[in-house]
Amino acid sequence: MERVLEPEVMDDELQAIAYAKADFSASNQAFVDGLIEAYPSNLGVVLDIGCGPGDIAIRLARAKSSVYVVAVDASEAMVCLAHEAAETADLLRRVRVVHGRVPGLRLRQGGFDAIVSKDLLHHLPEPRAFWEEVKRIGRPGTAVYVMDLFRPESEEAARQIVESVSPDEHEILKRDFYNSLLAAFTPDEVRDQLRQVGLGFEVEVVSERHLRIRGSL
Repeated sequence: MERVLEPEVMDDELQAIAYAKADFSASNQAFVDGLIEAYPSNLGVVLDIGCGPGDIAIRLARAKSSVYVVAVDASEAMVCLAHEAAETADLLRRVRVVHGRVPGLRLRQGGFDAIVSKDLLHHLPEPRAFWEEVKRIGRPGTAVYVMDLFRPESEEAARQIVESVSPDEHEILKRDFYNSLLAAFTPDEVRDQLRQVGLGFEVEVVSERHLRIRGSL
């Protein structure tokens, strides 16, 4: 099945709110647990690219009291939701939410111990921009930990995943989930992206819908 692009930025407020209310707790917590297990000593200052409503950043800050997270998203609606969530969690001293998009993030180069991202890659029309941005902002030794959807073999398989994972979610969320599956990359496509930019990261399928990319610059 060929890739079908979806909108790059979730600017619609109702769409953003539906996403923020959805229950991603299991996969988000698994992401944070896996990150801490893989890089227990690399998590000082962490950049979260495509932070959405901020759940990953907040979970990471709660799990590691020494972590400072810079959470960035291209959607102003998501930035507002993430800031409110960090404020509600009393974590604004250790979670800074900023508006920005790939490429061209206005962040200090070499200032991050780890760069993480979850469920962003499939939104990008040109994924090479993401990996080039990771190389630009990171420094030798920066840990990189990325999780994203991967594209199923057919539209029917995508529908089955949506109904299996999110049968009771809002119709907006189910529609977006389906579109995201169609827009996602296959593991081999991600490996090819990494080869093109000279990154030797590991690409591994970790569930029926998610793949994980990890390594160090």
